[in-house]
Amino acid sequence: MSNQISPKYQMNIIQNINDKLYELFKSYDDVEAYVCKWQVFYDDFGNANFYIQYKDNEHKKIDLKKTLHQIDGETLLKIAIDLGLDTPDFIPSIPMFKNELKSSFETAAQTFEKAYCNVEKDPSLAIGLANSALESIIKAILKDKRVSIQYNNRDTLSTLIKNICKAFNINNDQSCPKEIRTIASSLISCSTAIEDLRSTKTEMHGKTKDDFIINDSLCAYFVVNAVSTIGLFLLNYYRNKYPAQARYVSTEIDPDDLPF
Repeated sequence: MSNQISPKYQMNIIQNINDKLYELFKSYDDVEAYVCKWQVFYDDFGNANFYIQYKDNEHKKIDLKKTLHQIDGETLLKIAIDLGLDTPDFIPSIPMFKNELKSSFETAAQTFEKAYCNVEKDPSLAIGLANSALESIIKAILKDKRVSIQYNNRDTLSTLIKNICKAFNINNDQSCPKEIRTIASSLISCSTAIEDLRSTKTEMHGKTKDDFIINDSLCAYFVVNAVSTIGLFLLNYYRNKYPAQARYVSTEIDPDDLPF
C-alpha cells in the first residue's frame, strides 16, 4: 500500500496528524509517548522503522513533523485512521458519509466511527460494526411513518434491506432503466453478503479456535467502503423522497403564559 501513497498526499496527511496530536495531547511528553507506540524495533541494536527527532539537545521536546516524515506511507495511513482523520484518497465516500450521519443519525454515526477506526487494528470488529451501523440507518428511516413499512426491531440487515428496497420501490421502478434496477437489486445481495460475513467470519458471534476469522484489513476497507456507499445512497434517496417536514410553531398567545 505504501507505494500507492503519493508524496503530496503524505505531506498533507503528516500535517493533519501533527495538528490532531497537538489537539488531543497538550504536552510534548504525551505526543512522544503516542508516536513511540508505532515504533517497531527489528533487533537488540535499536534499529527501528523510524526514530524520534527532537527540537532540543536535552531530548525533551519532540520534533513531531521531522519524526513523521521518517514514517512510511502505510504506517502514516494507519495513524490517521487511528486518530479518526479522513482519508478520502483511500476510502472516498467516508467523509461525506460521516457528515451525513452526524446531522441526523447519532447512534449510527458513533457505531460507524468505531468501525472506521478499527479497520487496521481489528478488521473483524470493523466489519461487524459497519454492519450494525447500516442496520441502525435503515431502522431509523423505517421509523418514519411516511415510509409505511412495518418492521421488527430485531430484524437483521438482510431483512431490513429488503424492506427498505420495497418501501422505496427502487428495484421495481419501471421508469428507471433496466440497468439501474439491476444495480438497485444488487443492494440486497451486497447487504446480505455483509451480514453473512459478520455472522460467519467475524467474532461478533461466538467462535471456536478452528473457525475462520477475517483478519485482513483490506477486506475491512472493502466492507466499510461498501457500507458507506450503500448508506449514502439510502440516505440521499430517503431525503429526496421524503423531505424533512417543517415544524409548525404556533403564534397564538396562551393567556396562562402572560406574566400579568
